[in-house]
Amino acid sequence: MTVNGTIEIHGDCEPGFVAVRDSLARNFSEHDEIGSAVAVYQDGEKVVDIWGGHMDSARSRLWREDTLCIMYSIAKSMCATALHILADRRQVDLDAPVATYWPEFAQNGKDAVLVRHIISHNCGVCFADATAAGDIYDYDRMIAALEVQEPAWPAGSRGAYNTVNIGYLAGEVVRRVTGTPIRDFIHQNICRPLGADYQIGVNADDVARIADLEPNPAGSAMAAQASNGETPLSRAWRPNPNPMNTDTQNSLEFRTAGIPSFGGFGEARAMARIYAMLANGGEIDGTRILSREAVARATETQWTEAADGMTGRAMRYAMGYAKNPPGGTAMGPNENAFGHLGSGGARAIADPDRNRALCFVSNLHSEGFGVGARTEAIVDATFSVA
Repeated sequence: MTVNGTIEIHGDCEPGFVAVRDSLARNFSEHDEIGSAVAVYQDGEKVVDIWGGHMDSARSRLWREDTLCIMYSIAKSMCATALHILADRRQVDLDAPVATYWPEFAQNGKDAVLVRHIISHNCGVCFADATAAGDIYDYDRMIAALEVQEPAWPAGSRGAYNTVNIGYLAGEVVRRVTGTPIRDFIHQNICRPLGADYQIGVNADDVARIADLEPNPAGSAMAAQASNGETPLSRAWRPNPNPMNTDTQNSLEFRTAGIPSFGGFGEARAMARIYAMLANGGEIDGTRILSREAVARATETQWTEAADGMTGRAMRYAMGYAKNPPGGTAMGPNENAFGHLGSGGARAIADPDRNRALCFVSNLHSEGFGVGARTEAIVDATFSVA
């Protein structure tokens, strides 16, 4: 399919889902898309796997079938899934204090923080005041800072999107229990069994496949808030050098670092497959990653806030997965759907009632906090299909 004689949409799309293909095409013709991909699963079967555009703003490199794109905070849901796997195996108790597995974490009033709190974005440990710019690249320094950090409020008393710390908090519990870094645990226990090409910290041999992230001329609401030194978000991003700067995030250091909270890159079809597994009760094509009981527990709502303590946005969260707040449709029309936003505009959704899953990625930054015209158009088209 060609748009305005210049942009061709590649891949496969089942006839019942042509609205998704048409929406992707309109993103190029009407919304100045640079390069993007979308994949949809229905009842465990891939029904959409399409892509188009370019990997760079100069439009000199075509988006390939195997192009990798940053998915930002969708990595948070993968870190949470790792802990749900350990809970399913009875190696971790979600209702136990974090200090059960990580004794040093109990310092400065954190002894009552439970494992479920750290993956539900309501642990109160959303800042790392003992860090400096660039410490996101130093895992041990982040862990040391989190050990001495005082919680901003009692665990479980308030929801606040944990933009930087959640991957390190979950990662250290995983490491203490298994001896394995969380990026490797996710690869070994989720991505490799499912054949999903998603990496938190891209292998050197795969760096050339990464699409360059481009800033949006319309601006970014998240970047504006992060640059204001008086906001909770700017305080939380203290260890993050040049927050939301695309040059930083296109650097080799960032791409290969394995930053667990937002340093994941992959194909849209890879994350769609992972979320299809979740939508299908933890199993796909005979490969079971989680029990049905674990998925049900993981997706129970933990808190709803009209204005969360980090971004001031309306949010509703389960244990590691976002859900629609009242009146919201980021996860589609079903209140039981869950997933995650990436601040660049990536979106991953699982709708267990329809047994439908979606992933959309783009290398043109979104206008809002992971929301924007192009992403919402794809979500709307996906769920317009009965």
